[in-house]
Amino acid sequence: MVEPKKKRYPNIVKDISDTDVLYEDNHLIAINKRAGDIVQVDTTGDESLDEKVKKYIAKKYNKLNGAFLGVVHRLDRPVSGVILFAKTSKALDRINRMFKEREMHKTYWAVVRNKPVPESGNLVHWLIKNPQKNITKAYDQEVEGSMRAELNYKLIGELGGYYLIEVDPITGRPHQIRVQLSTLNCPIVGDNKYGYPRGSLKKTICLHARRLQFIHPVKKEPVNIFAELPSDGFWDRFEIFGEDEL
Repeated sequence: MVEPKKKRYPNIVKDISDTDVLYEDNHLIAINKRAGDIVQVDTTGDESLDEKVKKYIAKKYNKLNGAFLGVVHRLDRPVSGVILFAKTSKALDRINRMFKEREMHKTYWAVVRNKPVPESGNLVHWLIKNPQKNITKAYDQEVEGSMRAELNYKLIGELGGYYLIEVDPITGRPHQIRVQLSTLNCPIVGDNKYGYPRGSLKKTICLHARRLQFIHPVKKEPVNIFAELPSDGFWDRFEIFGEDEL
């Protein structure tokens, strides 16, 4: 008897529920994305997160003709954490402008095996992505076709020989945090694409979009959204380092 082929990303079969929603009002909805969910449809044909959120909204509010949902930013498939969607075209336009003008403050957590040296700092590189191989290369100097990438980082904890780094990206480039941390000899746990010695069996990496802060595009009020770490027996042990955030 032939065994059925296991899915690379077991979480993708799960629909969105109330427990996945971090923030919602008439204009916006934020989800704690599961590692393995893909934000928008691609060549795999797997159901995308935006489609799951559309179904969730349509069912919750009994929208028989479906729900509007605008994608304003993305997270790599193996990454978890806060991701924001627009529920109205007005909010979509304004949030897109805020991202472009860098008015959205994003904070990530990453677990690495090597202690960063120095323990905090600012990284600037020029990145070129190879779309065929889906991998980004970092250069110390500007090269033709490259995009400038900048982030701040700091070591915030150590647990069992693993180090927790907080990252505040100033720019938003493909695979930016993953490739820039690898230049410190700090590849993210599970990210064998960027130098970690082995990949995760779940095809996920220990990079989490921890926090998103901005001024609401319609209400003009501060919004602070936090995403708890995945409950997988490894990641969630680092939650102790976030006790002072809320």
